[in-house]
Amino acid sequence: MQKCVLPGVLAAVLMLSPAPAGEAMKIVLKNGAELRGEVLKEREDAVVLDLGHTVLTVPRSDISIFEKANVSANKTAAVQGEDIYFIEPGRESMTVEKNVRRVAESVVQIQTASGLGSGFIINKLGYVITNQHVIAGEREITVVVYRKKAGGLEKQPFPKVKIIAMNGFLDLAILQIDDPAASSLPFVPLGDSEALTQGQEVFAIGSPLGLERSVSKGIVSIRARESSGRWYIQSTTQINPGNSGGPLFNARGEVVGVNNMKAAGVGVEGLGFSIPSNVLRLFLKNREAFAFDPRNPNAGFRYLPPPAPPELKPKPDSVTPRG
Repeated sequence: MQKCVLPGVLAAVLMLSPAPAGEAMKIVLKNGAELRGEVLKEREDAVVLDLGHTVLTVPRSDISIFEKANVSANKTAAVQGEDIYFIEPGRESMTVEKNVRRVAESVVQIQTASGLGSGFIINKLGYVITNQHVIAGEREITVVVYRKKAGGLEKQPFPKVKIIAMNGFLDLAILQIDDPAASSLPFVPLGDSEALTQGQEVFAIGSPLGLERSVSKGIVSIRARESSGRWYIQSTTQINPGNSGGPLFNARGEVVGVNNMKAAGVGVEGLGFSIPSNVLRLFLKNREAFAFDPRNPNAGFRYLPPPAPPELKPKPDSVTPRG
């Protein structure tokens, strides 16, 4: 039995019971983050956890809760009490071709009066992630889902879509398909963008230039590239207008990024940029701070800039001082 003393005015002593190796456990850190995975080893000072995409050593001094995850095999594990997004420890790596088969139905097209974009479904509530710039200023949004049917694919448009939250600086938005059928739509788990390495294979699905369900493959050029105070995953994956808001997947079919932009210029290729999934996780956990309110005049409406003030001219009776 290990005792872990939490800091603060009222310190609480928690008893951390040992877990059998190989058992799925849930760890809640003192900063509120939650981890679920298979226990590989327990030490006096730390717990070694297999998260599926990486092996993590968690110091006991950082743990506030350590308990059995109670998640059955082959089930997607919720990492939020409200099932906002999911992870799936131990998810199998596959080729791009096989991955496309298992995740493609979760990738959607976003249609607005001014253009097209991409997005992806993250839970059974019908929550869809996309870029803020794809839906900024729009009031009529349609989400198009592509379902597998006998003999091919079937377009399933959902014209009733609500904006849940959006943030222009992060360029992220949460939509919700307002339809009972949304609960039966497939969704994808989020991966850990910090586990990405240079040269790792990734792929994107979206509607570049309106070309529906296009797949492009590349490698991670660098995990964190800074630009204007934000950081992005830079990859060689082809990202074009219409890909915006779509998912960047790893070999496990987990979303590790939200495709955002490409470098423009003659002869410039293989410079795609995606918002890391760990930034998306923070946005989702703090979505109340970015909640969309149509009554707020600053919530999504487009305004023309105010006219510039007239040039100030000296009055006729003014006297110019001499130096």
